[in-house]
Amino acid sequence: MTTKERYEKVIAFFEKTLPDPKTELNYKTPYELMVAVMLSAQCTDVRVNKITPQLFEVYPDFKALANTTPDKVFELIKSCSYPNNKAKHLVNAARKVLADFNGRLPDTVEDLQKIPGIGRKSANVLVSIIYNKPAIAVDTHVFRVANRIGLAKGKTPLEVEKQLTKHFPEHLLPKAHHWLILHGRYVCKKINPDCKNCGLKEICKFYNTQKK
Repeated sequence: MTTKERYEKVIAFFEKTLPDPKTELNYKTPYELMVAVMLSAQCTDVRVNKITPQLFEVYPDFKALANTTPDKVFELIKSCSYPNNKAKHLVNAARKVLADFNGRLPDTVEDLQKIPGIGRKSANVLVSIIYNKPAIAVDTHVFRVANRIGLAKGKTPLEVEKQLTKHFPEHLLPKAHHWLILHGRYVCKKINPDCKNCGLKEICKFYNTQKK
């Protein structure tokens, strides 16, 4: 099977089974998504969604968050992973957006990475979801699924990102991000992947290697 054929089958499968994928993070505004994405680093979306309602009630926008202190934010997010660092990043991020971007979350990966606490993966998530730009974030799920299926072969997230960006049609990249994350979260899990019930097993390099 060629790489092109494998991508075509993956796209056909997900277009049929998951035509309109969405992030599982709860948000209403770009500000809220930025906060949720920053909190989600090495933390589950379920946990983040439990934290953010009160956080957004107290700090509903960039201005409110910029005018507080990390120790106050910490009290509202302490149940997530690395709350000390995240509290500092959140306050500094809000101040950066107000000072350098006129209170509007920038729409390029390059500018987003200038904001404290936002790396390439998070920047790709934000431009993809908020601005529907052709970007794909490679988190642990995407990295694992892409390598297992055979969509990419890379030792780093950036290597995998470049291959996925090359082979997925540009207009599908925002969807592909969610397809691979959700598949990794619920089917192609790190431990005990549910190959038996996976609709992609016939084209999956990992599955077909395990059978031999």
